[in-house]
Amino acid sequence: MSETTGPKETRARSTKRTSGKNQAPTIYDIAEMAGVNPSTVSRALSKPGRVSAKTQKVIEEAAKELHYQVNMFARALPTGRTQTIGLIVADITNPAYFDIIRGAETAAAARDYTLMLADSTESAQLELTAARRMLASVDGLILASPRLSDAEIQDLALKKPVAIINRNVAGVASVVAQMNAGVSDAVRHLVALGHTEIAYVAGPERSWMSQNRWECINARCEWSGIKATLLDSEDPTVDGGRRAAVAVRAGSATAIFCYNDLMAIGLLRELQAAGIKVPAELSILGFDNIFGSDFTTPPLSTIKSPLHESGAASLLRILDQLDAEAPVRPDPTLRTELVLRGSTGAKIG
Repeated sequence: MSETTGPKETRARSTKRTSGKNQAPTIYDIAEMAGVNPSTVSRALSKPGRVSAKTQKVIEEAAKELHYQVNMFARALPTGRTQTIGLIVADITNPAYFDIIRGAETAAAARDYTLMLADSTESAQLELTAARRMLASVDGLILASPRLSDAEIQDLALKKPVAIINRNVAGVASVVAQMNAGVSDAVRHLVALGHTEIAYVAGPERSWMSQNRWECINARCEWSGIKATLLDSEDPTVDGGRRAAVAVRAGSATAIFCYNDLMAIGLLRELQAAGIKVPAELSILGFDNIFGSDFTTPPLSTIKSPLHESGAASLLRILDQLDAEAPVRPDPTLRTELVLRGSTGAKIG
């Protein structure tokens, strides 16, 4: 029996049979409309190239006419794969994650995968709960700036492929931008402006990246012979930046790094509300170069992170783990970059 029969009366009969139904069309509906066996439809939709080009076209046209959507979970029954990758971000309201999500989504779509998104709201417990639930229905999991312990992440990675962004954990695929380039240029810039003391307003206590940024800033300040001070904060938001203004004003630093752009924007606004001129009296820098960081007055100087590239690279790390025959992919070279705007200036006095 040939793959296609395609009689016109079959198409007409099929259209009549499926019209008016409330349930979603199946491969059996496509098979009837296309005049082929259901098994042929399954091969054509799951692994294009296993049927002739002519048959493939007939099946795809029938699927389109019936508005057929692939059921990923049904596909997973014989293959064990759902073609779905999970992504958990620490705070979906932070624009820094927008580009990470877009990068991962673009890479996933190009390889016929779907991205499933969850937000942990900076909670390690919520992150762990979401991760465990996701692992039951995805092929792999991306954790962007995770707040979990190393042991918890390693345990998740034993169950299914895991990749992490902005974090290094032994034995787990990770994507971390090189911090030294952007920070070195920033400290060099501040020294050239006459600043001799810098403060860093830290991020969440469980943030690996916050500690990484502080260590890099402190090391570059030591090398340049200037003082660096660490200031604790409550949360990595605009309000967190506002609340940090009290500690900033109590110190003697004339240039301030903030863990992220949101905090820098909050600090900038609070200082200006108190009558402190930026950058004439205090210089401020953020991290990430989020959308809107140049909307402030003055526009925010910041250290740009390769967020889109990090999202895409993490997705590829998952796919590499899923494909046992994939060649070993070299670690991507992701660098930070200083973006100078109006919130940094010469030290006065």
